[in-house]
This record gives sequence, C-alpha cells and structure tokens, in this order.
Amino acid sequence: MDKHEVAAVLEEIATLLELQGENPFRCNAYSRAARAIGQLETSIGDVVAAGQLQEIPGIGETLRDKITTLVTTGHLPFYEDLKSKTPPGLLGMLRLPSVGPKKVKLLYDQLGIDSLEKLKAACEKGDIAGLKGFGQKTQDKILEGIAFIGQMGERVRLDQALLIAEQVLALLKKSPRIQRIALCGSVRRRRETIKDIDILVSSDAPGPIMDAFVKMPLVQKVVGHGETKSSVIVAAVDYSNTRVMMNADLRVVTDEQYPFALNYFTGSKEHNVAMRQRAIQYGLKLNEYELAGAKKPIRCKEEADLYKALDLDYVAPELRENTGEIAAAEGHQLPNLVENDDIHGVFHCHTNWSDGADTLEKMAEAARALGYQYLGIADHSQSLTVANGLTPARVKQQHKEIDALNAKFKNFRLFKGIECDILADGKMDYSDEILSSFDYVVASVHSHFNQPEAEMTQRILKAIAHPRVTMLGHATGRLLLRRDGYKVDLEAILQAAAKHGTMVEINANPYRLDLDWIHCKRAKALGVKLVINPDAHATAEIAFTRYGVDVARRGWLEKKDVFNSGTLAQVKKVLEESKK
Repeated sequence: MDKHEVAAVLEEIATLLELQGENPFRCNAYSRAARAIGQLETSIGDVVAAGQLQEIPGIGETLRDKITTLVTTGHLPFYEDLKSKTPPGLLGMLRLPSVGPKKVKLLYDQLGIDSLEKLKAACEKGDIAGLKGFGQKTQDKILEGIAFIGQMGERVRLDQALLIAEQVLALLKKSPRIQRIALCGSVRRRRETIKDIDILVSSDAPGPIMDAFVKMPLVQKVVGHGETKSSVIVAAVDYSNTRVMMNADLRVVTDEQYPFALNYFTGSKEHNVAMRQRAIQYGLKLNEYELAGAKKPIRCKEEADLYKALDLDYVAPELRENTGEIAAAEGHQLPNLVENDDIHGVFHCHTNWSDGADTLEKMAEAARALGYQYLGIADHSQSLTVANGLTPARVKQQHKEIDALNAKFKNFRLFKGIECDILADGKMDYSDEILSSFDYVVASVHSHFNQPEAEMTQRILKAIAHPRVTMLGHATGRLLLRRDGYKVDLEAILQAAAKHGTMVEINANPYRLDLDWIHCKRAKALGVKLVINPDAHATAEIAFTRYGVDVARRGWLEKKDVFNSGTLAQVKKVLEESKK
C-alpha cells in the first residue's frame, strides 16, 4: 500500500471506531495518524523499511505495528474485523449534512436504522423527530439531504474524477500500440461533478489495449470487455484519503476516426446536436466516426479541422454547452480563455492562526514554489470561534509576523487579509477601524444558512455595500454533493457587486466551486471583477486554484476578467487605491 491508501484506511478506522462509540481520543489518534501519513514527502514503504515510523509525531507502538502490517501485507485484520461488525449502510448515512457518527450510532442503537432507505422511511413516519437530540427541524433536514443525495446519484467531484482518470491514462499510455489518447466526456469539459470517466484511443490493434485496460491494478470489477469498447469499475484514494469508486469506459477507434470521435464523446449532447445541425446546413452528415458529403468523407486530421470544415473557430471543450459558442465561433468572437499560468497569486488562504494546518511561512513558501508573486492570508474572524477566529489582539500579532516575513522576501509579498463573517443582520464581524488595518477583506456567510431568501439576500447586499469589503467569498455556501447552497437572489447580488465595485470570488476548493460557471458568465456581462481563490487550509491546497480556473473558463472568462491575473505591482496598486 502507498501512503494515500494507508491514510485512507486509518481515516476509515477512525470513523468506524466512532460509529461503535469508542473513546474520542482513540478515534482522533487514527485521524491524526492518517493526516501525518498522507502528508509524508517520502514513500511510506521506505519509512517502514528504515524503521522510522516512530519518528512521525502521534504514531505510537500500536499504530506503528498496524501501519507496518498494512504496508507490508496490504491487509489489516483489525480493520477488516471493524468493517465486518459495522453495517455498510451506516457509512452511507454519513453523507448527509449535519449527521455525524454520533447521530448515526444513536439511530442504529435506538431504531435499528442501518441504511438511507430505512432512515427515509423513519422520517416519513415521524419517528426521528421524537428522538432526543433530533427534533422536527433535524428530521426535515435529513429528508432534504436524502432527496439531495438521490438527485446527485453516484456522481463524484471533479478533483476525484481527475485523480482517477489521470492514473488510468498514465497506465494506458504504457501500451506501444496507442497512437492517440484523450479524456472525453464531462471530465474534459470540466464539469463540477462527474458520473463516468470516458477515454478515447486511436489504434490499429485494439485487442491488447483492451486487455491491458481491464487488467489495470485500479480495476475492481470488469463490467464489459469488447473489441472496441470496455467498461470497468475503478477505485483510487483522493487527496483527503477518501476511497472513490467510479465507472470508466474505453473506446478504441482508427486514427482516421479519432478527431470525430473525440468531438462526439466530449459532448455535451446539446453541443453535438448543434454541430450536427450545422453540418446539415452545409449539406454534410456528421457522426462519431466521420464528416461526409454526398460524394466522399471530409478528412480531418485534428479536432480543430472539424470546426474549420464548418467555418467555425475552434471551440474549447469547457465552452461546449450550446450556450452561444456556435454563434461566437462563427463570428470570430470566442473569448481568449484564462489559463492557469495567468494567475499570479491568490487571496483566500488560511493558516494555523485559525483553522489552517500550516504556518504563514510555509504557506508563503508553497505559493512561491508555484511561481506566485503574492499570497493573501485570510484567516477567520472573531465570531467563528469553532475555527479559532482571530480576536482584534491576535489580528495585530499576525500582522507583525506578516511584516517580518515580508521584510525577508524579494519579489514576493504576503497581503494582510481576513475572511470576515457577515453576521446575521448583515453587519461585519469587526469594527471599521480594524477592517481598515487589512489590505483587503473577504466577506463570507458561515452561519444562519436557513434565513429566508429575501433576508439572506439583504444580509449579503449590506456586506457588499460596505466600503471596506473587497470581495464576496463563496457566494452561495454550497458544498458539492453534500449541501445545496442557501437561498439567495444571485442576480441582485451580482448587480450590487457591479454597482459598488466589489469583487466576487470563484471559490476553487473542489468541495465548493462557488460561484458556478453560469453565474460567472453573468458576472462578466455585468462587469463584475472575479477573483479565483483556493480557500486553502494547507500548503497543498493552494494548488486547488486550477479547479477555479476550470470554472472561469466554463464561464467564458478571460485574463482581463480575473483580478488575480494581475502582477504584484498591479494588484498592490488596486488594493491601496480601494482603501482611500
């Protein structure tokens, strides 16, 4: 087992122990060990072989023995015994918002509920509302959560799908018979959530490639094994040590068919229909294998040649949703989409001053390693005590540390920011005097999510109009596949942001991706400046910015539309002028 697989097992053990009512200290010990293992910079196999496990903080003799067994054998009887004693449906119930292991255990112990299906039935009968610690509101929220999970189906987040897809791609590329290979479907279009991984290959020898595909180490089950198409269920561990399973399809076509198949299997369906209609207007027929006229097929070496044959500029995969891209391609008006390399720094990052894992200096070093010119620190404000929010006195202390670090840096700057809570009445969590001490302010909602739409909207509008608020953080508060956003009139929010010159964040954390691409496009039309932020709580999470760039591209954003595409000098000037 590698370090991520070991960390995933340890994290699951912590959850299983909590479901069985174990001592919280014991549960936390496994969680801490999982984080420590997952953050190792070397191979866990090398650490075990060198007998250095005991040098990792928080790993005692018992954990050392268990980790050694996992690494050397790939199995752990203790873990397998825990799983056998725990109904598998209990883990599924943990997907519900605000339902943690303690509540799941209570539901199981008192009502024998061990699945979402049984939980739904109990809610519909009113049995949950009567339980101590639950009540009618909790019962209603559980029903909403079950409906939400049912609506989402078996989709996974983009970052999880990409992690698996890139591993599959790397394994397939070892085959010498592959001529061209690419990811297709919603992964290539960078949708926020993904159902299947679609891979396309061109080759004159599909048989060996299909055999290699179904025999990959990641494969858990072979669903279908054909000559030109195979389907498997694959599994891998994501960055948070969660084991993810999903379906992966492989199609093999000839190299002549490849450009047409790549376009077709990338989609979307709506874009494909528009492309076929365009071909008909030209007296042609387009399908997944060719573009042909009455006399003969039209050769296209690359996918771009297909668009050219229909008198269209090349349409980037992220734009293929039939939301105006065909007309824009015809009129040479497609946007020059923002790229990852256009981003010179980010502003919404947390450190161990609040609920982050790493120090100011380590976060700065990680940003510099990514080639950034600046990093904005935005720890939580004082009201969010659960996240160790900064009191006014601690704000001053942090600013002194930032000043000391900035004195050491050359061609790099730490900006003093804060993620300031928008309180229930729309007021900010600090006085204007304290807010003025920051280089910028990210205003965010972290409480009272159930306010009516009109009240929530007015609350956020008040914050947007505040002269010290620089940008609005995660505008809807959604958590992908876990929690829908709070009710808010986003059109009113975006219009107010345009009026007051307040930026709106694209929160690049893959759990959020908030603002979504549709509203990014609307924000651009209104002249709102967007800013792509990772909402990083650890050094590795600064790289989440790439997912925000994906959202921006889907929202037709160009470099000029994104604030942090600016250089250090440009950004510094704007922030200084905004405080005058």
